Order: sequence, then C-alpha cells, then structure tokens
Amino acid sequence: MSETPAVTAPAWRRWVGRPSRSLTRRLIWLASAWIIVALMLTGWMLTRQYQESAFNRLGNQLGAVIDDVVIASVMTPAGLQVAEIKDAPTLRGLSGKYWMVGEVDAGGGVRVLARSPSLAGESLFVDPELPMRLKAAFGDTLTYNDPGILPEGAQPLRIAASMKSLPGRDLPFVFMAGIDRSEIDADTRQFATFTWTALLILGIGLVIAVFLQVQVGLRPLFDLQVEIANVRKGRAARIERAYPVEIQPLAEQVNRLLDHNQEVVDRQRTHVGNLAHALKTPLSVMLAEAGSESGLLADVVRRQSEIMKGQVDHHLRRARAAARAAHGLGERTPVAEVVDELAVMLERVFQSKDVEIDWRAPDELAFLGERQDLQEILGNLMENACKWSTRRVRVSAGSSGLGQMIAVVEDDGPGLPEDQREAVLKRGARLDEDAPGSGLGLSIVDDLTRAYGGRLTLAASELGGLKAILELPAAEQ
Repeated sequence: MSETPAVTAPAWRRWVGRPSRSLTRRLIWLASAWIIVALMLTGWMLTRQYQESAFNRLGNQLGAVIDDVVIASVMTPAGLQVAEIKDAPTLRGLSGKYWMVGEVDAGGGVRVLARSPSLAGESLFVDPELPMRLKAAFGDTLTYNDPGILPEGAQPLRIAASMKSLPGRDLPFVFMAGIDRSEIDADTRQFATFTWTALLILGIGLVIAVFLQVQVGLRPLFDLQVEIANVRKGRAARIERAYPVEIQPLAEQVNRLLDHNQEVVDRQRTHVGNLAHALKTPLSVMLAEAGSESGLLADVVRRQSEIMKGQVDHHLRRARAAARAAHGLGERTPVAEVVDELAVMLERVFQSKDVEIDWRAPDELAFLGERQDLQEILGNLMENACKWSTRRVRVSAGSSGLGQMIAVVEDDGPGLPEDQREAVLKRGARLDEDAPGSGLGLSIVDDLTRAYGGRLTLAASELGGLKAILELPAAEQ
C-alpha cells in the first residue's frame, strides 16, 4: 500500500490585513496624530518666537534712530529743522536705513516735513490708521512691516513710528524710522527650514518608535490569538504559555471554557450511553421474545423492533456526533492510521471475496475531530464499498487547502444509477432488500459529515462502481 497523497494542495496562508477596528491601528493613529499636531505647534511657535526676537532687535535699532532724530530736531521761526545725523547709512541713497518726520494733516494723513537723504525723495509707508494708533499710544513706539520703498517690494522694511512733542510747538510730530528686513526674513526662513526639517525627522522617528512600542506591547495579545487559533484548528488542546498579568486572566478564562466544554461533551456522552442502554435492553428483550414465538404478531413485533433499534442507533449516533463536533476543540486524528486500521480489518472480514483495499493518505494529514467519528464515517463507506465490490476497493485522502480535506472511496462493483444516488442517503433507504444491514450506513455518514460542516457526494468511479467523495475539516500541519 502506498502512502503518496492522491489529493494535494499547497499549504499557504495569506495575510489580508487587520480590520478597520484594529486596536493596533487605533493606538498608532492616535499617537501619530498627537505627535504631528504637537510638532506642528512646536515648529510654528519656535519660528514665530525667532521672528519676534529678530523684530525686537530691529525695533531697538529703529527706536535709537528715532531718538537721534528727535534730539536733532528743533523748532525755528522758519519751521522744523533737523540737524545732520552722523549715521552713514542714513546719508547714502537707498542704503536700507531711513528716517522721516511729518505731521498729521487735516485729512488725517501724515504730511512729510523732513526725511533722510537715504530715502532719495521717497517716503516711508504710512498706514491709514497709523495717526489714530499713535495718538492712542502717544509717546510709545509702534512697529509694523512694509513691502518696501522700491518697486515690487525689492527692499522690504521694518518701520517704527512714534508721536512726540517738541518745545515751541503745541501740535506733536510723527517720527518714523525704517530699516531693511531682508536679512531677518532670510534668517527666519533658514531657521524655519532647519526647524521643520529637524521636527520632521523627529516626528518620523517618534512614529516609528510608537509603532514598535505598540507592536512589542501588544505582542502577548498576538501570541494569545495564535494560541487560540491553534486550539481551534486542532494543533493544541490548551493555552500553555504564561502571559503578562493584564492578559493572563483572559488566558485562564479561555482554558476554563475549554475545560467546561470538555465536561459538557463528557456528560453528553454519558447521557447518550445511558439512553442507549435504557432503550436497547427492552428492544433486545422484545426481539428475543418475538424470536421464540411464531405467527403474524411475532413477525410484526420482530420487524418493528428491528426498525426501532435502527432508528435509536441512528439518532444516538447523530446526537453524539453533533455534541462532539460542537465542542471538540483541539481534537486531531491522523487519517492514515484510521484508514490503515479499517483496511486491515475489512480485508479480514471480506476474506472470502478476496477483497483488496488500496489506500493512499499522507502521514501529516489529520482530521479536525474525534477518532471514533472518523472511524465511523470511513468505516461505513469502506464497508459499503467492500460489500458491493467485485474484488477491488480504492481509498485516497489528501488536503484540499483552506482547512479542508478530501477522502475518496471507490469500488469496482455494479455502481449506482445517478437517479438513485440521492435516495440512498435517506435514513433507512435500501435499494437491495436482500443485502444484510439496516440501510442506515450512508445516512449515518451523511449526518456525521454534516455535523462537522462537511459534505458527502456520490458519483461514478473509474473502477466501474460507486465513488463516495467526502469533504471534512482538516487540522493544520
């Protein structure tokens, strides 16, 4: 007998991604969102603070220029006179450092009275609301940005303005000073670029750290998931690993649930056994009494008692299989061992027909269920094949992938017409009343297979007889 698998399929698993309601994804996204928001606020605040500090330094310089202009300004009979200020940049045209003195006119604007030579006839930008603001903050220095005195803002300025009074005049003057802020803007951009680049690198590092932290922190949960899956797939009977104190109670509860399920199965088996004993004994007595008598009544009692006994066997098997299939987590039955045992036994039983059973099944193939159920399923199919075969029976089994296995039982007997194949699966159906048996064999196989979520299909065999195709859950290798 060969052990090469007749039905093979690659054993592979595909990771299709975690669901949207993923705890890992939720933790990573929340932490990443907080990191991004915090770093953006930090970058904005640092850049803003750097720019304000630079503007404050320019404001101090402009305030000093205004003070020099105020000191140099005197009232004469001819009007306001501003003495020459010994500041080279203010004497050179469009040098980037300027001053201007004016007064508020009747329209609320500023009329220029004197200006530095560096302005080259131009004027500093005066905001329409500047006179009102200066009156409200009389004596204080206000600063603001201006696009510049040259076309297209080629020389952006930082301007300071202050309203002050001079001796000999009741109305105040508006003293203004401006300085080129191009270098400050360039330094601010450079600082912002460096800061945002550093924060971006820091943010990426923090997100990676969060991802690793979540993966490492939740690793026990992933391991517990794998262990529970192994129990469900028949690769383990219990959860054996020790977990952190936060997860260990969950693992213990799962083990208790498994123990409880096993207790339920054991109790159901006991109840089923007691019920079988309680029913079979009176039926055996009735059959014995009817067998010792002759007559029409004895024949009716004997025939009906046999039917009742067959029905009891059928329903008890079905209830027992349903209980085991529902609670049989962790059960793993090697298919090759069961097929080998059945083949040896049936060859002896049908020795008079010289039946030869050729079977193939890989050693690693395992049924996800209890051994006695697989024995009953394959035993009925193989016995039925031996009963109707001429001499040859062929059994093959293998994995079909996706947690399923396929077993095929064929014979070289007369076979079964297609229109009768569905009928033989019905309880008690017998197409040949002369053959021994109760007619429950294939029905029991179909019920047990369905209890495990499988399927039984009948077809024509290449050997000439009937082919039974059995699909059952398989334990992972």
